[in-house]
Amino acid sequence: MSRVLIIGCGGVASVAIQKCCQVSEVFTEICIASRTKAKCDALAAKLAGKTATKITTAQVDADNTQEVIDLINSYKPELVMNIALPYQDLTIMDACLACGVNYMDTANYEPENIEDPEWRAIYDKRCKEEGFSAYFDYSWQWAYRKKFEEAGLTALLGSGFDPGVTQAYCAYALKHEFDQIDTIDILDCNGGDHGYPFATNFNPEINLREVSAPGSYWENGHWVEIPAMSIKREYNFDQVGQKDMYLLHHEEIESLAQNIPGVKRIRFFMTFGQSYLTHMRCLENVGMLSTTPINYEGKEIVPIQFLKALLPDPASLGPRTKGKTNIGCIFTGTKDGKPKTYYIYNVCDHEESYKEVESQAISYTTGVPAMCGALMLLTGKWNKKGVFTVEEFDPDPYIEALDKYGLPHQESFAPVLVD
Repeated sequence: MSRVLIIGCGGVASVAIQKCCQVSEVFTEICIASRTKAKCDALAAKLAGKTATKITTAQVDADNTQEVIDLINSYKPELVMNIALPYQDLTIMDACLACGVNYMDTANYEPENIEDPEWRAIYDKRCKEEGFSAYFDYSWQWAYRKKFEEAGLTALLGSGFDPGVTQAYCAYALKHEFDQIDTIDILDCNGGDHGYPFATNFNPEINLREVSAPGSYWENGHWVEIPAMSIKREYNFDQVGQKDMYLLHHEEIESLAQNIPGVKRIRFFMTFGQSYLTHMRCLENVGMLSTTPINYEGKEIVPIQFLKALLPDPASLGPRTKGKTNIGCIFTGTKDGKPKTYYIYNVCDHEESYKEVESQAISYTTGVPAMCGALMLLTGKWNKKGVFTVEEFDPDPYIEALDKYGLPHQESFAPVLVD
């Protein structure tokens, strides 16, 4: 018997909400809140009569801490699921602390305005000290550890697929398959085709900022940063085929480097087609990926936000996307003194995802783990107090839930390694 506040009503949130409604014995009541209440109302109407979960809706500006506090105090949930934007993580965490409520999200904090002088000073210091220049990192949310611990609350960070499931795969490999993990390669392949010349599979601002940034990986206790998209490999993915993939900086590397003892190297690769890369480079060259406001005919606009308005809404890609995703982790290490390799991954079908929840697989593979993370907290399977990433909890019940609710794992004990 649980009451949950879900902030956000985009593509990922829509999947998470529908999956929560499939587990109505746990998610007995849900309030869907967003800046645009009409979207919440439309989803609630779509689910009416199809679930035992009691659904209400609310309007909230998640950038405004007091608005979030007022909503939490009026609804009194046991958990706040933040499936809005990473920009709003800290606002919602502050509200949860003020109201004494557990928190979870699907991606770590990054600022909307990267030119903010106060944030920039801290960022520049971190770049020098840590050695990577990505705008997103865990330090801002890890700073809340003591506050959540003292309040007797849990904050679960990054319960999507990557981050999220990939970290559970790492914890699972360490628990069941290895005495020592030496290397981790996280491979994210989207073999789907939506038919558009150019579109992003999740929020364009977040997606394009991530892809156009320098890549980095963890090796021998420190970060190695490289120019954007400068390391390319090919890999033959199960049920998808041969794809080009590129090394990116990704947030779970930062936490895994702290939580997987003795790991020597962690890399993250994502597949991209040449058409996507050509469009992205062109847009970057003409300044369309900039987050710095410009004046146009007397109005101030942010180029990447204007581009977002021009591009197809990621939530609209579902009915036209065909193909599959394949996301997982390849490990090398030792077990019982002998060298070992291991690959654990999930394959998700875009068309099957759409049949079930009217969403393509990118939103599905993030929305299902969001529900599963919430399920772990609400059922007490995960109950440590403080701020944690997924690999810091027991992976077994989480992976069992993923298997049950739409993202079954597969294994290979002789995978092709990435050079």
